[in-house]
Amino acid sequence: MSQAGTSQFQEAIRQELEFSMKVELDKILSTAPQNELEHTKKDLEGFKKLFHRFLQEKGPSVDWGKIQRPPEDSIQPYEKIKARGLPDSIASVLNRLVVVKLNGGLGTSMGCKGPKSLIGVRNENTFLDLTVQQIEHLNKTYNTDVPLVLMNSFNTDEDTKKILQKYSHSRVKIYTFNQSRYPRINKESLLPIAKDVSYSGENTEAWYPPGHGDIYASFYNSGLLDRFISEGKEYIFVSNIDNLGATVDLYILNHLMNPPNGKRCEFVMEVTNKTRADVKGGTLTQYENKLRLVEIAQVPKPHVDEFKSVSKFKIFNTNNLWISLTAIKRLQEQNAIDMEIIVNPKTLDGGLNVIQLETAVGAAIKSFENSLGINVPRSRFLPVKTTSDLLLVMSNLYSLNAGSLTMSEKREFPTVPLVKLGSSFTKVQDYLRRFESIPDMLELDHLTVSGDVTFGKNVALKGTVIIIANHGDRIDIPPGAVLENKIVSGNLRILDH
Repeated sequence: MSQAGTSQFQEAIRQELEFSMKVELDKILSTAPQNELEHTKKDLEGFKKLFHRFLQEKGPSVDWGKIQRPPEDSIQPYEKIKARGLPDSIASVLNRLVVVKLNGGLGTSMGCKGPKSLIGVRNENTFLDLTVQQIEHLNKTYNTDVPLVLMNSFNTDEDTKKILQKYSHSRVKIYTFNQSRYPRINKESLLPIAKDVSYSGENTEAWYPPGHGDIYASFYNSGLLDRFISEGKEYIFVSNIDNLGATVDLYILNHLMNPPNGKRCEFVMEVTNKTRADVKGGTLTQYENKLRLVEIAQVPKPHVDEFKSVSKFKIFNTNNLWISLTAIKRLQEQNAIDMEIIVNPKTLDGGLNVIQLETAVGAAIKSFENSLGINVPRSRFLPVKTTSDLLLVMSNLYSLNAGSLTMSEKREFPTVPLVKLGSSFTKVQDYLRRFESIPDMLELDHLTVSGDVTFGKNVALKGTVIIIANHGDRIDIPPGAVLENKIVSGNLRILDH
């Protein structure tokens, strides 16, 4: 078959797939109750656009030969931003800010039901409690009105709204909107597995929230974007709710509002230096004269090792982003926000292979004008993805002040210890059961724990500590034990007499 014939054939297949998809989506839409019709229609329209692009694009979305290091001035060191100081009126810049937290995720990877933001992380405070405390502190200190907006998913919306009542007397206005709900598609037929719009019972697995790149369309469709613009708000600060380092930074905000060259940035991405633990993180590059976020999934196979190299790509995206509201509105109305599609394969409980099409919020950086990266201290990236992370933030390595965690001044080196807890600690309830109290970790460099291990009260861990209980063994670290540069293995049982 000639090349022209091949492409005609592929085009015919594409059109057939799009037609079949449209038929299925129309069937699903026809089952929507009247009060959900408009909303469902918008969701399915958005999905149709994404599916169309998915069929058009083939292979890795970046041409490796075009990737260059970003120019020096396109990623500014935080110290330089901070050296400019603060404006005379901090209130005037704060009153133009809206804080948005990405709150679509569940706590399943940590063995918890419900929204991840409702897991207790410090002195009974949840991620959401700490966020509200931070913004309330700002509003009280500077007599401002910075609102908090939560982007929920259909997985987290109901539980989050129930809990929001407890903040009704706090000095923070809280708004929520939902990201879209898209149908998962069968990997073989490329058709939705949902038969109707319901997402309960056997249909729960048929739908998914399409990644945080969905924020632009959902925020726009919710009416909140226009509302904030009419109230004189100018920027949103977006971050993951489980990143405890993502607090409002007044120096960055001042840089946005009062740029040194008089030209405002529409998009600022906070990046930080890679360590060995971050080699998979998305990195900022120069691509076709624009700053562009490149994720590991987009990298052609032969270049993955090069992508991971800490010497060539020194920084990664923290997903702390500052974005202009009027720019989002302009680009959304021009349908000009371009984000690479992430194809996420999943296997459902029954063994069915599906794919979900997603986008990432930071990938839109190339669609905005005058974008900038700011290389921030590692302390602005403190995500809690596992119980190993949770142990760090619960410990005396950090002190808590008005909802913000800062590294304790008593720690001599500002680096974060490397902590690896084994599978017996994966679920939060198991993890909590294994620590009578959180150990003193001020002088810890590295902790590895594997197997059936428990910790008594007031244990101190220093230097490098490795504790390994082999299968069938159990190790109880006694109360008050001080372990410094020790390997503990074998069996150690402490029983009440």
